[in-house]
Amino acid sequence: MILTNKKLHNIPLQYHLLFWFVYFVFNTFRWGSYFNDYLYSLKTNLIGFPIHMSLCYWNILVLMPYLLYQKKYLFYIFTFLSSIFLMVVVKFNLTYYFVSHNVWPEGPQNLDTFSLNYCIDMMLGELYVTTFVTAIIITLDFLKEQNRVIELEKSSLETELLFLKSQISPHFFFNTLNNIYSLSVEKSNKTPKVVIKLSELMRYMLYETKNKRQTLENEIICIQNYLDLERIRNDDRLEVDMSISGDIHDKEIAPVLLLTFIENAFKHGVNKNTDRVKINISLKIKGNFLTFKVTNPMPAKTIHVDNLKVSSGIGIENVKKRLALGYNKNDYALSFKNKNDIFVVKLVIKVA
Repeated sequence: MILTNKKLHNIPLQYHLLFWFVYFVFNTFRWGSYFNDYLYSLKTNLIGFPIHMSLCYWNILVLMPYLLYQKKYLFYIFTFLSSIFLMVVVKFNLTYYFVSHNVWPEGPQNLDTFSLNYCIDMMLGELYVTTFVTAIIITLDFLKEQNRVIELEKSSLETELLFLKSQISPHFFFNTLNNIYSLSVEKSNKTPKVVIKLSELMRYMLYETKNKRQTLENEIICIQNYLDLERIRNDDRLEVDMSISGDIHDKEIAPVLLLTFIENAFKHGVNKNTDRVKINISLKIKGNFLTFKVTNPMPAKTIHVDNLKVSSGIGIENVKKRLALGYNKNDYALSFKNKNDIFVVKLVIKVA
């Protein structure tokens, strides 16, 4: 149901009063000019407008919500037309006794008795006013409803994006904390460095990822902190080659987006391999676009691309969803490739 009493009351009273006042003045001058008798027009409109208003609000507040929207169509039509007929009878009598015995001066002849032609003409007039006002109310209500739906969709998308971002790295943090524990037991000199790197990474993810966009420079710093921790965790069996070219200044990107692909590379390329592993990461900025590429060796048992999941559980499909929610479809291109047991992720994305 689009129209309800509550929503109607959301239209401020002054707008109702303004509408009827303007309509009354217009009608008074219109018929006053037609009859060349403005006093007569004023009197008839003083009688007619309370009838107009009663029928309009009776239809909007009662008949439509309780009959029309309840699919009681025949009863609605009967009650609506009966209401109009009753008001026409009231109008006839008020005009006859308080204004003039000729109740229909615009008609084909002088009329001082209630007739079928008079009834039909007056009912059509009331029907016109009632449908006109109802159409305005429904249109305004429909526009408000559309705005509400748009706001709900926007809020839902923002909530979903926050949810996706909030799920990054529980696996990584868990492993890093275990490593910190091991290093502290061994009284390793690496312990303070690992703690600081982890602290910086956690601070960034907690406080710097709330906005829709983050500077590319900050994202790269976050990635470098992540890589430093992985190097410490994996010692000599890990080789990471990261290259950056182009101007990274004044560029923005969805926060923690690139890191999800890098996490995925470590989960499937490093954690599931026992040999020495090499991860290649490249970022090339050209104009308003960034070309991001990360490659990692496939684990011993090849996993289908569609089944790959990043370490946070977000998954390839959820990364696609983040892109779809946060960017126009012409602003990015994402591809995956498995070539000679090397998994390649390539993302071209607008960063202007």
